Amino acid sequence: MVAQDDSAATSIGAPVRARIAAALAPVDAELARRYPGDPGTRQPVHTVYVPADAFGARTAREWGRRALDALDAHAPDAGVLAAALGLPEGAAAEVYERVRAKLAREPVEDLRVDFEDGYGPRPDDEEDAAAVAAARLVAEAVTGGGGPPYTGIRAKCLEAAVRDRGIRTLDLFLTALLRAGGGTLPDGLVLTLPKVTYPEQVSAMAALLGEFERAHGLALGRLGFEIQIETTQAVLGADGRATVARMIDAAGGRATGLHYGTFDYSAACGVSAAYQSMDHPVADHAKAVMQVAAAGTGVRLSDGSTNVLPVGDTAQVHAAWRLHYGLVRRSLARGYYQGWDMHPGHLPTRYAAVYAFYREGLNAACARLAAYAGRGSGTGGGAGDVLDEPATARALSGYLLRGLDCGAVDEAEVTERTALGRTELDALAGRPPRG
Repeated sequence: MVAQDDSAATSIGAPVRARIAAALAPVDAELARRYPGDPGTRQPVHTVYVPADAFGARTAREWGRRALDALDAHAPDAGVLAAALGLPEGAAAEVYERVRAKLAREPVEDLRVDFEDGYGPRPDDEEDAAAVAAARLVAEAVTGGGGPPYTGIRAKCLEAAVRDRGIRTLDLFLTALLRAGGGTLPDGLVLTLPKVTYPEQVSAMAALLGEFERAHGLALGRLGFEIQIETTQAVLGADGRATVARMIDAAGGRATGLHYGTFDYSAACGVSAAYQSMDHPVADHAKAVMQVAAAGTGVRLSDGSTNVLPVGDTAQVHAAWRLHYGLVRRSLARGYYQGWDMHPGHLPTRYAAVYAFYREGLNAACARLAAYAGRGSGTGGGAGDVLDEPATARALSGYLLRGLDCGAVDEAEVTERTALGRTELDALAGRPPRG
């Protein structure tokens, strides 16, 4: 009787594997092109919109001062803020102090100078001057170190009625900004394209930016832009096909974000003004479509805003704060890590919600990630009764990285609990190595 050696027996030879690889090579290339993954850069927790005629080089600092004034007037200590928002007592003091420090240090993470709805129609010479002035003020803020990490403009859309005006404002702003920067554009520059209805408008925006790059000898692809999802056609086209993914593709790699427009979209769906909100079912449907379309593409998501302003007496301010805090926490839980803020009084609750979200989950996330990272040495693959997989490890490390980026947690806290540094967290999150 002859013994059989089946320890490493195979039946599919190298020629077959080569044919399979050749057949799937186009798919491999398409996956790499369409789904490059997280870009590895910081995502701001919010975008502040300021009308062009109200913008100045110190606007962000002024918003921070007004936000601190609101805290002093309506929540002078952690206990008052905790009672107003329903913060857990154990976390209130730490969240409160971190919010105050953030408002003093970096009150605005992303600012958009608005030439669209917040600015409205103006005489051409007035908007021309405002576009050039905005560029110079942005350059001044960047040079002086007092500006937000991300700044840019929202020009008018590419619909026929305002197309030429929008293109001219964009061109004037970029040209003046490039000159003010001595031939270079700031790293944190962000452009926003509003009221998109068809992918062809996205293609047109990409073509415009390509023309600007060629005219000034900039690297091809240097300029990207956000797409605002605030029309029904942006979610579902006239042919019954979902539109968002087609818009991302139409951008040719230039799409950096998808921003949900709460009130334009709700109104387009026929929702009465009293019920237009970030948590309305039509909003949840649109944002779910956006979320699936953007997954894996490196295009970031942003929720919209509330139009309930924290003004008036303390009772009114606290009611508006509770609403805003709850909406932001709801967005965070649903995977929307950015939103719009329309008033300085929204900043305290923006950061209170963000910081509470990351601090409340810090210990559990660190314990699970530490257990997962230690499984190679035989120490397990989960924490307690949770057995985590690579996809969950990506989510856990992404959660911690977002908390680090916005100042909700400190690197020393994470390293102490996980024995992992920034480089290891980036790798687990699937982010490219930092330069």
